[in-house]
Amino acid sequence: MSFIETKPDSDFSIHNIPFGIISTPHNAAPRVATRIGDYAVDLSVLAQAGLFSSVVADAQGVFSQPTLNLFMSLGKPVWSATRKHIQKLLSASEATLRDNKDLLERAVFPINTVKTHLPANIGDYTDFYASKEHATNVGIMFRGKENALMPNWTHLPVGYHGRASSVVVSGTELKRPQGQRVVVKGEAPQFGPSLRMDCELEMAFLVGTGNNLGEPITIDNAKDHMFGVVLMNDWSARDIQAWEYVPLGPFLGKNFGTTVSAWVVTMDALEPFLVNGPVQDPKPMAYLAESTASAYDINLEVKLKPAESSKYSVISRSNLKYMYWSFAQQLTHHTVNGCNMRTGDLCGSGTISGPTEDSFGSMLELSWSGAKDIQLEDGITRKFLKDNDEMILAGWCEKDGVRVGFGECHGKILPARV
Repeated sequence: MSFIETKPDSDFSIHNIPFGIISTPHNAAPRVATRIGDYAVDLSVLAQAGLFSSVVADAQGVFSQPTLNLFMSLGKPVWSATRKHIQKLLSASEATLRDNKDLLERAVFPINTVKTHLPANIGDYTDFYASKEHATNVGIMFRGKENALMPNWTHLPVGYHGRASSVVVSGTELKRPQGQRVVVKGEAPQFGPSLRMDCELEMAFLVGTGNNLGEPITIDNAKDHMFGVVLMNDWSARDIQAWEYVPLGPFLGKNFGTTVSAWVVTMDALEPFLVNGPVQDPKPMAYLAESTASAYDINLEVKLKPAESSKYSVISRSNLKYMYWSFAQQLTHHTVNGCNMRTGDLCGSGTISGPTEDSFGSMLELSWSGAKDIQLEDGITRKFLKDNDEMILAGWCEKDGVRVGFGECHGKILPARV
């Protein structure tokens, strides 16, 4: 237990200890923090007081950075030791921080008084397509049941390179994108705001330490290169995407904005929630074959607040354990050709859909490409997002009385700039 009160249903118990970037009214400089319950803990202040000298070299310099990149570059042994050290400092039985009122006042802030920032400088961003249910649903819609999955899908983790510059932190508002789209099937495309704005329920991992060019990361050590996981909403303009994606894949329909949650939950915190993933048939090639459990039992939820209401409606409940290709397989395949990953690279899972209609991770699936209404509170319906609609993604693990969560991934769609 921590001496800082945490509610039983808090995402941020002492079992979590995520990392993020905050600023405060009295200090506008972004710096590294962790979160416990409804409080943010400024690690740069603790480092200045000498509390990390035994685990992180130049801790004051590392935790005064405006991103997590320098800390992530130090490697898994340092990440793990730091997390354990913070747990010790925050524990109810440890007096070092608990009994130092001056230090507590300078380092611990109510979460509603801090501003969170994008946790990493993201140099590259790759989005995978790793949910079999999602890929099958989309394939049925656009190619029919017989050709739902492309021939390569069950042999390798399919992915594309996204746009790192438009990855934003939770709470950032985005304008509805414009582009070419076909309004009436069979007619010429028109230019204008997207008419089929969608969300995508995803999770993503941040690369902590990379690999040298030409030296692939192996399936056995892939987890050692992953720093932690965030929630991710890969906003999608489905009509722009549908017109442009052949022959080279997603472009303007995706690159206008991708929202991630503010707190990065470490792989160590998620380790107790490992489970076996879906059976893979055919068996993966040797370089993708895993010998231990590699899926994570993370409950996921999508909520929508329409512009004309003050109420959020849950429109989907899913789970990361449904994902066919694991994070480790994604990273291993990404580098098998010698591609060099770098600290801060972001790798998204792709939309995470489950086996039932209420677990589909996109409005494209929930409305079956606009053929059905999605029912919300107060009799309101949606097929796709309207201007000023808001979305919240949430995710958490629970086992044996321990809860580890991600907080919220929140976004709002504003009218297009016309």
